[in-house]
Amino acid sequence: MKTLLLLDGLLSPTVSHLAKTMLTANADKAGMTWVEQPQDAELILAIGQNQPVNAELNGKKFFLSPADLAIREPDRVLNRAMAEASIYQALPAATDEKPQDRQFNLVAITACPTGVAHTFMAAEALETEAKKRGWKVKVETRGSVGAGNALSQEEIQQADMVFVAADIEVDLSKFAGKPMYRTSTGLALKKTAQELDKAKGEAQIFQPQSGASSATEGKKKESAGPYRHLLTGVSYMLPMVVAGGLCIALSFIFGIEAFKEKGTLAAALMDIGGTSAFALMVPVLAGYIAFSIADRPGLTPGLIGGMLAVSTNAGFLGGIIAGFIAGYVAWALSTKLHLPKSMEALKPILIIPLVASLITGLAMIYVVGTPVAKIMEGLTHWLQAMGTANAVMLGAVLGAMMCTDMGGPVNKAAYAFSVALLSTKIYAPMAAVMAAGMVPPLAMGLATLLAARKFAKAEQEGGKAALVLGLSFITEGAIPFAAKDPMRVLPCCIAGGALTGALSMMFGAQLMAPHGGLFVLLIPGAIHPVLGYLGAIVAGTLLTAVSYAVLKKADSELPKAIPIE
Repeated sequence: MKTLLLLDGLLSPTVSHLAKTMLTANADKAGMTWVEQPQDAELILAIGQNQPVNAELNGKKFFLSPADLAIREPDRVLNRAMAEASIYQALPAATDEKPQDRQFNLVAITACPTGVAHTFMAAEALETEAKKRGWKVKVETRGSVGAGNALSQEEIQQADMVFVAADIEVDLSKFAGKPMYRTSTGLALKKTAQELDKAKGEAQIFQPQSGASSATEGKKKESAGPYRHLLTGVSYMLPMVVAGGLCIALSFIFGIEAFKEKGTLAAALMDIGGTSAFALMVPVLAGYIAFSIADRPGLTPGLIGGMLAVSTNAGFLGGIIAGFIAGYVAWALSTKLHLPKSMEALKPILIIPLVASLITGLAMIYVVGTPVAKIMEGLTHWLQAMGTANAVMLGAVLGAMMCTDMGGPVNKAAYAFSVALLSTKIYAPMAAVMAAGMVPPLAMGLATLLAARKFAKAEQEGGKAALVLGLSFITEGAIPFAAKDPMRVLPCCIAGGALTGALSMMFGAQLMAPHGGLFVLLIPGAIHPVLGYLGAIVAGTLLTAVSYAVLKKADSELPKAIPIE
């Protein structure tokens, strides 16, 4: 085990020299190697009476031993250090301030699969509630364009607690050794006060996965559940789909079949979008599902499994299966395979990538590929050949799902299904899903105009914001209305979404890009037929807005709000 030896500066030079000499002589028998820097150490062995105050040691295994014992029984000290070490947390600097008088300091991370709506709305909810309590707060958003409002190392060290609201796996290594509470963006947004109360009582010291401690973190990842791993894969795949879809749409500006003429700009755009970006969709999906399960060791076998899913025509279903196989195999090898100390360094760079890739690859070629390819072929044929009645029914189901929980699991399931179909060149479900997803915020905004007297001034202002969010395909813009009056808002939204999805499929609307709302209309060919698509959105919005405007009671008549799940 790589160990950093720290000698208390209050010890005499003679005692320090003797302690170091005796421990060094017995280190090999205990399986220890000495290192010079904290970041290289797996264990910190401190000799003396006082615990060192050093934030660089946070999250490391730590053991403190008296100097006389280290000199008399060095082998016992080394063995106890390996067996009894606890996680180090730097002691706060001495202060005259009473704990109850000090302002509680909270830092937070928010991250949702798309990195657009829930990420920032959850951050705003946390900031508002924390300030209400008189806390100091800073929230780092891990959105689609990277980290926003990034936390510095100094801010992290000064924090009393780290609050992580994430629906995907995010890098939390910089919070090693800090009390941490983890939840979803949905709960952080809808039940903010309840989650902050739970955080203060349930936060635990965070120790990132590394070397000998990988089993502990591995259990945490295993408990995250398949849905979270799938959403992580979808979140990394999404930019690839957006870029590819829009490049394909741009190629259609020159004509629907213009890309067939080699050497033209249309052909180049199709190569970028269809041949390259869309070809990488499934490998990226599989790779990052595996990454979510097993961290970096899972990425290589996941990407390889995803490529094999493409080559065997197993499509996105095969990619999902490959990602989970690769992830859990890599996780098992990382946490369950114990090798001699001399070979441990080979695990992440040779043994895990090779063995996990072989198992995943052979499973995809000989077990998974052919039957899943048959399923994908049948699904594709059914979707392409289904009659109007079946198309309308599918559109209604997808539309209703998009409006059921405003960005929650049901919404994300419908969205992920439609995005995945883009790789098979089936674009109609994507159109139905995005059209229906715009309905709730657009309808709530319109309802505040149709029945203004029933809405408080703040709600009327919120309605204006909801209109903009709706045009951008941010369904979460309707959450404030649904949280306040769920028994009326949700049925109205579900009905409007189902109507929109059904009409979109009936009109044969197709959408190349999986995000952007009505702003993708600026790209010719991204949506067609345009009028039918817009008509479906208008019909669903009017149904929801008018029905809610009629059913809604004035604020004074409403019961206490019940947050939606």
